Parts: sequence; C-alpha cells; structure tokens
Amino acid sequence: MNLELDQDGHLVDYTIWNEDVAQVLADTLELQLTPWHFEVLQAVRQFYHQFGHSPATRPLIKFLMKTVSPEINNALLQEKFNTGLVARHLSRLAGIPKPANCL
Repeated sequence: MNLELDQDGHLVDYTIWNEDVAQVLADTLELQLTPWHFEVLQAVRQFYHQFGHSPATRPLIKFLMKTVSPEINNALLQEKFNTGLVARHLSRLAGIPKPANCL
C-alpha cells in the first residue's frame, strides 16, 4: 500500500483512513492492531471531528475515559500502543494531523 505521508509520518489526506491503513501505519511500531485499538483510534478521529484539531495527551485521555473506558490512562495507552508519545502516535495511527503541541 502506497500512502502519501507528510514529513512527520501522518497521512496527507485523513479521509482515506481505514483499518488497513491504520495497520500499515502501526507496522512501523511493530504493533498488531486489535478491535480494542480500533475502538480507541475511532474515538481519536471522533475527537478530531468534534473539536477541529488533534488532541494533546491530557484532553485525549479524558475524552477516551468518557467515550471508550474509564480505565484508560496514559500508562495503559503507552503499553498497548508500544509508544511513549501517546497523543502523537495515536493521532498518526488514526490518520489525523500531528497535534500542534508535539515536536
């Protein structure tokens, strides 16, 4: 699959995102996505559509606690998504632009 990515590895066109695209992006983290991962990624996309920007980590976690599961926290997301850069990598895997506050 040939995806057009920006210099930070995010999709240039977020509208082409689907589960297959997400898995290709997740392969860079050596991550096999499960239905739970896709539920989280759909919620990240929902945040983007609802608020018009990619989420920073704290607002993202609060949003996921309300929309996916109250048990979600930063440590769980780091473990399940194999990354310490939660907002950055979840936004990338969800096919939305890099959060403004990420380097």
